[in-house]
This record gives sequence, structure tokens and C-alpha cells, in this order.
Amino acid sequence: MNDHIEFLNYIYQNAEMGIVGIDDIITKVKDEKFEKLLQEQKSDYENICKEAINILKKYGKEQKELNKMAKMSSYMMVKMKTMNDCSTSNLAKMMMEGSNKGIIEITEKLNAYNEPDEEITALANKLLETEQNNLDDLKTFL
Repeated sequence: MNDHIEFLNYIYQNAEMGIVGIDDIITKVKDEKFEKLLQEQKSDYENICKEAINILKKYGKEQKELNKMAKMSSYMMVKMKTMNDCSTSNLAKMMMEGSNKGIIEITEKLNAYNEPDEEITALANKLLETEQNNLDDLKTFL
């Protein structure tokens, strides 16, 4: 059961990091189509967070929020990388880097998940698919 809780919390935190990243970047966005895409992606991440919370509740557990350091790190990275370039292309590239990292990490976790639970595995795959779709959607803004 500990593997299930740990994996669910990872899924939750990965999706939460997507939300934090979008929130940090969206204040710099000037392109309406790009902003709309980011809002849609944020909604997808929020839905994954809600699903993870609901499954955790079935186990009698609560989600572990991202620590403040991770949130601050995201904020500072965005601030630094946009100091001289707030173009849509640069912002899309930053979001793609985050999605790439998410794809790598969720794939590693899925491969290491020893006692798969069908519902949790489905949610992890939904997160993976979301990250892959995000990458494809962001390419048009490079």
C-alpha cells in the first residue's frame, strides 16, 4: 500500500508542478492563443490533481503538497529565463522543457511501480499522455 500512496503523491506533485509552472509563465504571455492553450493545460493538470486526491481519500490519506522550495525554484527559473526574452517562442520552449522532464520522470516511476493498481496506473498514464500532448501542442508556438 505504501507504493500506491507514494506513487499517487508523485502523480499529484508532478501535476501540481505543471500548474505552478503555468502560473509562473502565464503572467508573461502576450499571445491570446498561447494563453488559451496554457489555460487548457492547467485545467488538465488540475483534473489530474483532483483524481489523485480522490484516490488518496479511498486509502484514507491526503495529498502531499509541493514544498515551497520547488515552487520558489520554478518562479526564479522563469524570472531568470525571461529577463531578456519574453517571446512566445521562449515561453513555449520553457514549457516544453518542463513537459519533457515530466515525461521522463513519470515513465521512470511507471517502470519502477512494483505492485500496480489499475486505477493508479491509469491515472499515471493519463498524466503521461497529457505531458506528451502538451509537447505536441506547444511545438506550434516555437
